[in-house]
Amino acid sequence: MAKHTSGLQEITINTISIPVIYEQSGIIPIGHIQLVFQGGGTLNSSQNLGLSALRNQLLNEGTKTLGSVEFAKALEQKAISLYVSGGNETLSFQLDYLKEEESRAIQMLGDLLTDPNLTTQALQKSKTAIISQILNNQDDFDYLADELLDSKLFALTPLAYPKLGTPEQIQSYTLDDIKNSINQALQLKRLIIVVGGDIDVSSTLKKLSKILEQLPNGTQYDRLHFTINPTPSTMIKHAPTKQAYIYFGSPLIVNDLAKESYLAKVASFILGSSGFGSRLMEEVRVKRGLAYSAYISFTTRPLVSYASGYLQTKLESQDEAIKVVKEVIADFVKNGVTQKELDAAKSFLLGSEPLRNETLSQRLGAKFIFYYNGLPLDFNATQLQQIQNLDLATLNAYIKQHTEINNLTFAIITAEAKSAKSKQDSSQSLAKTAKTPTKSSQKPKKEQK
Repeated sequence: MAKHTSGLQEITINTISIPVIYEQSGIIPIGHIQLVFQGGGTLNSSQNLGLSALRNQLLNEGTKTLGSVEFAKALEQKAISLYVSGGNETLSFQLDYLKEEESRAIQMLGDLLTDPNLTTQALQKSKTAIISQILNNQDDFDYLADELLDSKLFALTPLAYPKLGTPEQIQSYTLDDIKNSINQALQLKRLIIVVGGDIDVSSTLKKLSKILEQLPNGTQYDRLHFTINPTPSTMIKHAPTKQAYIYFGSPLIVNDLAKESYLAKVASFILGSSGFGSRLMEEVRVKRGLAYSAYISFTTRPLVSYASGYLQTKLESQDEAIKVVKEVIADFVKNGVTQKELDAAKSFLLGSEPLRNETLSQRLGAKFIFYYNGLPLDFNATQLQQIQNLDLATLNAYIKQHTEINNLTFAIITAEAKSAKSKQDSSQSLAKTAKTPTKSSQKPKKEQK
């Protein structure tokens, strides 16, 4: 039988103790390494919007020595995958490889850390990719509604800003800006290491130490925490759309993640995160036919906790759909759930657990999230037991305490009202010839935030 162990240990590099989350599993001859640098995410460049995204894009362009194409070929020849990504607070290097290629894979990771492709060509290519993404997003009404919601729900925090910035901001960044961003992110005191697979943990960490000791010690990262705007509001932007895109959110107060996360998980499942069978889906789609789908979930993290959801509906059903969302959530908070709903939620959440832990990356990912949130690595087992033991009175008491989720903020992307639009068209048509295009044929001007 293949050896299978997991846990948390520390490795010392340049006198700095670095946490290591590991899982040793010999089922498949592969290795997985993730270097997570706290403070390297988008929130830490709120004064330079889009800089983190541009930096991450360039870090995926290989090394200066080999260039983008040759570096990619070298990875492909050895079946090595190396990818750089970022979250709100973190910059992550993910490395996957065959067991026999571990030394070569780690060497290439080290090359990328110390010799990123800081060239004009790579920077321009990265700028083009990010700007294209920004422009494409302007035709994605789901994206625009979500961005509009963030601007209000997370007002006065870095979470309110668009993570990609604007084309003008992206064009303004120089190689020095990228270099400084990389140097600020890659610090040993901010590093968390995740390793797993058919590896010898000690041997793998020794190889990693050799490439990581070239990084500066840096400074400790102070974790961030934000609260949600508690004032309900509704924001509307007009766009040439044939349906309304409705996004909404509200505060969710969490005082003790270890004691409350399982309650939030079950409550969220019943209210709207489970799809068909959830309260919101039943009321919005099944009973009233207002939308193809409707969703709401609870996010519980040290960074920020909140409720958020979305739906799409016909333009003429927009107001009714919003009214139903408010009514469903208000009734949920006031009256709680039924025993039947609780039993169904338990059955699914407990029964589907093996599917959420099938792969090495799933298990390591869950362990990292628990660790990052200040919870034990095996908190998943604790949470499952909490769900198993949950009774109706406890769940309903929790739900009824959280009246703050009634304080809903709505962000809506919808078409301009026909009555107002026709009046505008009529007045303009008096001053135009028959050959002049009408207002209805032109793209409406986007409102400014």
